[in-house]
Amino acid sequence: ARLGARHGPAGKKPPAEKGDAEQPTAEHWAGALLPGLLRSYAPAEIFSCGETAVLLPAGGPGKGESAGERLTLLLCANASGSEKVPLRAVGDSPRPRCLRGVNLEQMPWSYRAGSLAGLTAPLFAEWLREFNEAMRRQGKSVLLLLAKHEAHPYLQLSNVRMVFVPPATALAQPLDRGIAGDLKGHYRRRLLRWLPAERGAGQPSLLDVLHMLAQAWGDVHPGLIASCFRAAGFTPDASAEAVSLTSAPGLLSREQLERDGDPAGADGDEGMAEGEDAGELAAVPPCPSEREVWRSLATLRRYLECQATSPDLFQAFYELEDAVHMVSAG
Repeated sequence: ARLGARHGPAGKKPPAEKGDAEQPTAEHWAGALLPGLLRSYAPAEIFSCGETAVLLPAGGPGKGESAGERLTLLLCANASGSEKVPLRAVGDSPRPRCLRGVNLEQMPWSYRAGSLAGLTAPLFAEWLREFNEAMRRQGKSVLLLLAKHEAHPYLQLSNVRMVFVPPATALAQPLDRGIAGDLKGHYRRRLLRWLPAERGAGQPSLLDVLHMLAQAWGDVHPGLIASCFRAAGFTPDASAEAVSLTSAPGLLSREQLERDGDPAGADGDEGMAEGEDAGELAAVPPCPSEREVWRSLATLRRYLECQATSPDLFQAFYELEDAVHMVSAG
């Protein structure tokens, strides 16, 4: 997705004199270089990354966050939709109290403190090295397409070939074709179905939001991701003409999104109906009340946050939580 206007101190800019960091004209890149690059990789080996932003709701007393804090999300996925890299969130708070005691290495998301919630070159370089290591462990050599920006340093990596998209085609990248918007729609729906009365927790904390964002990223359908890559011309079978050189075409149509995935509604209104009847169920012993169920889930999640040995454990927890939401919604 497009970068926001706010970023931290500029890092080392991509060296214009080195290999893939060279910036040819947009026409030459789209017509001659891109097709050759794509033919060298399978769709599962073609990745695109970028940033988008979301707002953090007001935190309750003592949660360590402020109202309206902006989180920058670094998103990365491959052209087949088969792999979504765990999202990285960058926020204002250097040491959020709600993250104390959490085994951060085993979360299905990661959090870093930035400058004005913007991604900096050192933070992006750290992510690049981690992404390269993950590909090395999988025995994969991949192509990474990304926008040229001062916060995107060029690194020589063993298993990731970085290629910068010329500025004239930056708006045509897959994340802007509907992927980032779909994630935000799922996130808004999960915010709207938050049940403060039953949970007794007030507004969601940064930790709650990070889990909701990880769930929303998981909700983005692989078919939708593959369609956005095809629409951007970032797949081997796509025509080079699919890349816009003057102005990027709009997002995928709603019919296309519905055919290729299950998009979240743009306004998130559908999520408002969930949980409306949660407090009306009779608390007949030995059946627990809604509040007791949410407290039990909160206890289970906290246990996993402190003791989990793999981020994969949270997928099972998220599915359980969604099942409880479905029961609550009737």
